[in-house]
Amino acid sequence: MTIESINATGQVPLVRAQDVRKSFGPHQVLKGIDLEVSSGEVVCLIGASGSGKSTFLRCVNHLEKIDGGLLWVEDRVVGYRIKGDKLHEQSHNEICADRTDIGMVFQHFNLFPHMTVLENLMEAPLRVLKQRKDEVRRRALGLLEQVGLEQKAHAYPRHLSGGQQQRVAIARALCMQPKLMLFDEPTSALDPELVGEVLRVMKDLAKSGMTMIVVTHEMGFARDVADRVVFMHDGRIIEEGAAETVINHPQHERTRAFLSAVL
Repeated sequence: MTIESINATGQVPLVRAQDVRKSFGPHQVLKGIDLEVSSGEVVCLIGASGSGKSTFLRCVNHLEKIDGGLLWVEDRVVGYRIKGDKLHEQSHNEICADRTDIGMVFQHFNLFPHMTVLENLMEAPLRVLKQRKDEVRRRALGLLEQVGLEQKAHAYPRHLSGGQQQRVAIARALCMQPKLMLFDEPTSALDPELVGEVLRVMKDLAKSGMTMIVVTHEMGFARDVADRVVFMHDGRIIEEGAAETVINHPQHERTRAFLSAVL
């Protein structure tokens, strides 16, 4: 695989997808995704279940290996290293090292049940980044205050509500000081009355300038927070543009049909 077309002129986006394709067996889930996300931008991916949104998100941090095309985060090709004019598949350790710059929050919270909230936040910076314990502890406590959970630092996940656990999951991802945050339907597993507290934390994070790609079915959040909304259908990007334009004045018939159903 050559890299003749990698170097683009002008400002380099933080995330760039070029003709990204992904299949699971005979089923092609992504059918040529082209997308750029600038530093500090909030992009919301919307679309029906099965449209490829979550699969694309998992490809960005190489939780899923793409079958075709290329993905960059900053100047690095996701899953590959450049040697001469060719791409070579990265080792597991190299992939893990690159992944430290990317925070990801899933539908389900994936907290370590045997660790306190504070220990959950501190684990990766201590073990992966090898940072000083006092430095990590200060940062973790600051993040818990930021998400409104400083009083839960020594609680265990089982003693928290779903909304509280998801806020801890966001703080845990931020404790690694990522350059990019990925959210995969972070409110879909929550009871309706708990959704607002998580969205408030995400809105504050967006205001701070964090680059975010968010798979969501919360159209109000997308309209209020996203710089850009991308509508996916059947493994392709059908429509994208400013949030207000796509949600309030969709141009494609499939976008209109989807939004009329969810709104």
